[in-house]
Amino acid sequence: MEMAPLGIATLAVLAAMGITLIRALRGPTVYDRVLAVNSFGTLTVTVLALHGFLTDRPEFLDIAMLYALINFIGTVAVLKFFEYGNLGTAGGTRE
Repeated sequence: MEMAPLGIATLAVLAAMGITLIRALRGPTVYDRVLAVNSFGTLTVTVLALHGFLTDRPEFLDIAMLYALINFIGTVAVLKFFEYGNLGTAGGTRE
């Protein structure tokens, strides 16, 4: 039985997610972990899009786009929190 190219791509993305998860757990700095979690979110968007193509359900692309937006906003918020200590300041003043 031959596997479709999109199925192979899905397996490759899942392998990359595993490697990224290891980086998120091992560190060495907090910024490496945030970047790994952001990459994991991006790979999740890719898996959602591939699943939508494989199952011929285009609504998964809408879900993937929404998840990408949430991933971006969450990463910016976490990095702002690590930089300034809270999310309420407008920036420019470090504590």
